[in-house]
Amino acid sequence: MRFLVDLHTHTLASQHAYSTIKEYVEAADDKGIAMFATTDHGPDLEDGCHPWHFGNLRTIPHIIDKIAILHGVECNIRKDGSVDLDDHYLKRMDIVLAGFHESLAPTTKEEHTAILKRVIESGQVDVLTHLGNPAYPFDIQEVLTCAKEHNVAIELNSSSGINTRRGSHPNCVVIAKMAQQLGNTIALGSDAHICYRLGDFREVESVLEESGIGYDHIINTSPTKVLDFLESRGHAPIESLRNFFTPF
Repeated sequence: MRFLVDLHTHTLASQHAYSTIKEYVEAADDKGIAMFATTDHGPDLEDGCHPWHFGNLRTIPHIIDKIAILHGVECNIRKDGSVDLDDHYLKRMDIVLAGFHESLAPTTKEEHTAILKRVIESGQVDVLTHLGNPAYPFDIQEVLTCAKEHNVAIELNSSSGINTRRGSHPNCVVIAKMAQQLGNTIALGSDAHICYRLGDFREVESVLEESGIGYDHIINTSPTKVLDFLESRGHAPIESLRNFFTPF
């Protein structure tokens, strides 16, 4: 496996997804995935999770059957640049993703750009998801420059262009090329809505090949790299995972 970590997955707690945490753990073991983040949809989406779902993620062990699990959320971005989960819950998350979803009606390139910059500058979000979506055009250089300055990772999403967000692929290649040029941190996500797609980065691999982006910018190559990034974002160290991946 080139990529040992999947940072974007959904369980059946998001009602348009179909697998449990246990099924994801079993799939990770089968596929050679060392770590995955469980990142169900925030409450603004019509079938998103209640905030209590995220408050209670701490009951899930960080290690199950030798598979590491990050507690996370994929928030919905709002028109004012806020996200749909309060700080009370965001501060409990190991990782916070955020992206444009159907809960926000698309408007103009200029407005999408301004919204994304407000999200980045808020300090609440670690990773911006599926930016290649052609429904939400934005100024790529301006947003990626802002993300670089604020240490926010840019996701390359392996679901885009396959079963959702048709037409994303060319945009993803342009985004990847710009990220390479600017030195952005890149996060990969399968955006799996069923456990069988965990770690399926085929679409991402084609984007990487076309853009010529180097693996040094991608944090998914090792769990330690992911943990380093999250700590650089101000998250508290997860000692059980640090000890697990750096044994004495």
